[in-house]
Amino acid sequence: MAGMRMSMRKIREVLRLTHELGLSVREVREATGVGKTAVCEYVNRAKVIGITWPIPPEIGDAELERLLFTPAGFHEGSTKSLPDWAKVHEELKRRGVTLMILWEEYRAAYIDGHGYSRFCALYGEWRKRLAPTMRQTHMAGDKLFVDWAGDTVPIIDAMTGEVHEAHLFVAALGASSYTYAEARWSETLPDWIGAHVNAFDFLGGVPKAAVPDNLKAGITKPSRYEPGVNRTYQDLADHYGFVVLPARVRRPRDKAKVEAAVGIVSRFVLGKLRNRRFFSLAELNEAVRECVASINAKVMKQLKQSRNDLFASLDRPALKGLPSERYQYAEWKRCTVAPDYHVEVDDHYYSVPFALLRETVDARFTDSTIELFHNGKRIASHVRSRIAHKHTTIPEHMPSSHRRYAEWSPARLLREAEKIGPATLALFEAIMKAKPHPEQGFRSCLGILSLVKSYGPQRLEAAAKRGNDIRATTYGSIKSILHNGLDRAFAKPNLPDASPIRHANIRGRGYYH
Repeated sequence: MAGMRMSMRKIREVLRLTHELGLSVREVREATGVGKTAVCEYVNRAKVIGITWPIPPEIGDAELERLLFTPAGFHEGSTKSLPDWAKVHEELKRRGVTLMILWEEYRAAYIDGHGYSRFCALYGEWRKRLAPTMRQTHMAGDKLFVDWAGDTVPIIDAMTGEVHEAHLFVAALGASSYTYAEARWSETLPDWIGAHVNAFDFLGGVPKAAVPDNLKAGITKPSRYEPGVNRTYQDLADHYGFVVLPARVRRPRDKAKVEAAVGIVSRFVLGKLRNRRFFSLAELNEAVRECVASINAKVMKQLKQSRNDLFASLDRPALKGLPSERYQYAEWKRCTVAPDYHVEVDDHYYSVPFALLRETVDARFTDSTIELFHNGKRIASHVRSRIAHKHTTIPEHMPSSHRRYAEWSPARLLREAEKIGPATLALFEAIMKAKPHPEQGFRSCLGILSLVKSYGPQRLEAAAKRGNDIRATTYGSIKSILHNGLDRAFAKPNLPDASPIRHANIRGRGYYH
């Protein structure tokens, strides 16, 4: 009792210093030793019940305590009006709303209503009767919980009779429990991203965060503190303007909402459709949409509202608008620029500026385009090609020594070689086959063609014959053959052999075989 009186004297002093002397919260805290938060709470509670200063003499310490802090276990009978607890629960999901604010509004409507402590206790008792996932307070438009349902749905191929298993993607908003589900062929990254895009279209907006489980499609490194987000998933988040908050390891409350949604979908979708036969993914998704519409329209007993109602009043107004364009699926790959200033993506080679030789770049590729980034800056863009082991080259990416040969093609070079002779044609074919990149072969062939000016086409053809015979198929080798006159033996016409010379010291061809 003495402790209570001491507490009441502190509260009376807080009220006196605030109202009679007009001291600030900080000054009251310094004068009384009462914490800043407690000072604000005492003043607000007194204001709600109409007490300022001086406190009427008929209000003693016990009465003041009863007015300000009705004990949680104190029952005053059924004469006091009670708020609509479902409405209180719903209002708490709005940003910035607290139990103190709602209690102040309640006491403004009911002067003789319950004190703050009793108000909180009664709400806690009502809240315990809710399902565990409903007890969690999620802000409106804040989080979308996403996951795959564990069970699959068989789809029969009408042509072959083969059965394929479809997987069910499930998403639920935190505040309203508004649910979305969709069947996909797999749980791979493309289906994971595509399901998110469809979910945002279904919601008509974007939440502040998506909370996935630590699944491989979206999270690359499961961790309690620093999970890694897949680059494509992060690209989706950047496009729509939300943040990915993976469920923490060994924190079941982080994913309780989606697990509850998965359970509901399992009962009201998978259970309901278990005896139906489906022959296409589109047919299955039509049935899933009907089941999900029923889930969202069902009135929840404790809250006395449906998910549709809660979504319309809570989440829908708080969602961010959709971007002007839907996200186009893209994958990322980290590449090292090869010595020929190209990078490999899906067995095709794409050029980057020559100055980036041996640098690391990021490739973002969709069905139609390839974009290349270096330190976050886009350095090249190409039309995607499906031709394996070929090159797509932008002339501006070439070094100056390569760029002047860009108008040449293999066919044109071979036509020029054919004009000189069959040996030169064979030489050019061997050069271009041996080089790792076309431009490197072009340079060698063009250099050999330039030797015509100094040595003429006949000698060049002869040098090509010798080069082919000894497999010296480089510009330097052909030039050396011509410079040293080693082509002359190959340039002589084929004359009939003269009669063999017979002499005792000449052994003849047979001796060496």
